[in-house]
Amino acid sequence: MGEKKDIRNLSLEELIDFCSANKLPKFRAKQIWEWLWKKRAVSFEEMTSLSKDMRELFNSNFNINATKIHKAERSVDGTIKYSLQLHDKLLVEGVLIPSKNRLTACVSSQVGCSLACEFCATGTLKLERNLTAAEIYDQVFILNEEAISNFEKPLSNIVFMGMGEPLLNYNALLKSIHFITKEEGLGMSPKRLTVSTAGISKMIIKLADDEVRFNLAISLHSASNSKRDILMPLNQKVKLEELRDSVQYFYDKTGSRVTYEYILFKDLNDSVEDAQKLVQFAKASPCKINIIEYNTVDDLPYEKASNKVTENFIKYLEEKKLIVNLRKSKGKDIAAACGQLVNKLK
Repeated sequence: MGEKKDIRNLSLEELIDFCSANKLPKFRAKQIWEWLWKKRAVSFEEMTSLSKDMRELFNSNFNINATKIHKAERSVDGTIKYSLQLHDKLLVEGVLIPSKNRLTACVSSQVGCSLACEFCATGTLKLERNLTAAEIYDQVFILNEEAISNFEKPLSNIVFMGMGEPLLNYNALLKSIHFITKEEGLGMSPKRLTVSTAGISKMIIKLADDEVRFNLAISLHSASNSKRDILMPLNQKVKLEELRDSVQYFYDKTGSRVTYEYILFKDLNDSVEDAQKLVQFAKASPCKINIIEYNTVDDLPYEKASNKVTENFIKYLEEKKLIVNLRKSKGKDIAAACGQLVNKLK
């Protein structure tokens, strides 16, 4: 017999077919489905509503490739970074970020990343593989349990801004979001979810055509092609003009305004001219802009812009009637902040 299949890779219809082939009633498939997704059973032994014979039948045919916490580090500001171990011993990182009014989980979509953005620690890793929908869902389920355990309240927001490019793992991403947002899983509102992309324009168009209801964020970091070519090699293939067209299409189809994420780097993208180009780009369709403080990454040459330059940059954008938020970094002391996720634990 070959390697057993992860039962969570089956659809409900496939699970029903397996039950029928083994002379089990259809409702058993639905019971197992609930154990897998709503209760997140990590073994068939936990499925106490099934007989011992049934549990053995499933155990002999399938695996449950569950994710588990490998290590947790707590920051002085309350942020907790988790190293999460997958069934094949590979590691990804997730972060639990408390703030005054919200409790946010930052989750990964790939092991490593293929985009090699110049300023990002994850970009120094090679892409090992995509995560399955179940592995993405596991992170959210685990971090929700950790939120309740550590902060006595569930997650209020989820951001797909961890390791990897979510839109290069499109099908697993959308399947995981299905279980995060539907009653058969965690039942969260899609409006509390944000998917962050480096700007894969054809996949942004696909999101629009699929009429997704979650929020979309674009890691922009420069509205100049020549500068973005350096910062984000993806821009050498997908120029700003193409990206802007896909964002306009997304807004027209969904009515949802995107958020542009813009890290201010000292003497690179923080001038008045850079602000002018950003205004020009952002005016194409309704949007919000998050200005993000850069977090130093070992062995990378970039520095954060000064507080004064940051204030002036934001002031200019606001004068042009753009909605702007300054995102202060959290978890810097444990390398859990934006762009710092790189698993050094083996």
